Amino acid sequence: MPGSEKKIYLSFDDGPIPNVTPWVLSLLKQFNAKATFFCVGENAATHPEIIQDILAGNHSIGNHTYHHLNGWRTSTKKYLENVEQCKQVLPPTKLFRPPYGKLKLSHYSLITSHYSLIMWDVLSKDYDQNISPEKCFRNVLSKTKAGSIVVFHDSLKAKKNLYYTLPKVLEHFTKEGFEFSSII
Repeated sequence: MPGSEKKIYLSFDDGPIPNVTPWVLSLLKQFNAKATFFCVGENAATHPEIIQDILAGNHSIGNHTYHHLNGWRTSTKKYLENVEQCKQVLPPTKLFRPPYGKLKLSHYSLITSHYSLIMWDVLSKDYDQNISPEKCFRNVLSKTKAGSIVVFHDSLKAKKNLYYTLPKVLEHFTKEGFEFSSII
């Protein structure tokens, strides 16, 4: 994203789930921070009330496929059907992020004809069970700058690192005068 303004774009992949996403929303509200949630369709279908909470907080939503498919291991037909299936359970959105950041060239042109493809420049690695919460925080802190798109995960696998790192990131960058915006 353009880096001339002191804005950071937090994003959350793989939710929504009741064990993590409401906590994220509550914390974002405390800091008057906006974010973008790239939702897995089967989670969105199971927890539509959390989708409504995300929208009520003026956050944005993006498509993350229905079954969190790896684009490199999935046929174009099956992948595009999965993107469409996710579209059916989400509110209208023009944002798409491929799970694992993996997308075949054959997927790319068809997806970008309907969506803005949103990647990232800071991967928190909150999902990595082999890194400590402190290392996760240092990773985000050292790589984030004006205009950064930071990826976190509102998932059980990421919970330990996310619960430690996200409050510290919000506090640090708020003190530095940054605004947290959703991707529109």
